[in-house]
Amino acid sequence: MKKDKILLVEDDSTLSFIIQDALVREGFEVVCAYNGDTGIEIFNKENPDLVIADVMMPKRDGFEMVKIIRMNNPAVPVLFLTARTAIEDVVKGFELGANDYLRKPFQILELLVRIKALLKRRNLESPEETKIEIGDCSLDFASQRLSVCDETIELSHTEAVILDELFRHPNEVVEAKTLMYRIWNNDDYNNLNRLHGFIYKLRKYLAQSSSLELLNVRGVGYKLAKRR
Repeated sequence: MKKDKILLVEDDSTLSFIIQDALVREGFEVVCAYNGDTGIEIFNKENPDLVIADVMMPKRDGFEMVKIIRMNNPAVPVLFLTARTAIEDVVKGFELGANDYLRKPFQILELLVRIKALLKRRNLESPEETKIEIGDCSLDFASQRLSVCDETIELSHTEAVILDELFRHPNEVVEAKTLMYRIWNNDDYNNLNRLHGFIYKLRKYLAQSSSLELLNVRGVGYKLAKRR
């Protein structure tokens, strides 16, 4: 049975050893890097199933590293480790494509639970066609681009994830909690306003479409409706 491969990018060698040892004991294959530049090199070489990245690192920090990784691979799960507590840093991490966030200090057991949850979601999500066309709109999830009529829009990772879910279920109500779990791995009420903000931007992107409109379904979620 193939082991899930995890890329651990952490500049604290002691913490890196502790995490690596725990993951190996749990049956994972682990490759390590100690700065963002090396992390990118190893990611491209090893094609890991999940990335654990410290935020504050020399040469290239975790944010910049993940931004580059996301250009070529929008689907690999990313879990940030950080000593930072400012909400702005957490938001920035999710905007760049983080799937989860764990603040230092943390318990190894909690880290393992989160890793297994992210890998389970990844394995359950369909890896089929990443480009979906509906009328005069098309979404390419792999490249994070939305085309509306003749205009191409570069999406953030979070925007691409939301649209991917909606494009796969046209004319169906997608619950807000479904989207929050896919983006942030929880349905914390505090994330609801953030989700509304993303929906507002996506509705503006689709405003020129004669095929689709993005509707709110009050108290439930959203629907990508085909225009008649």
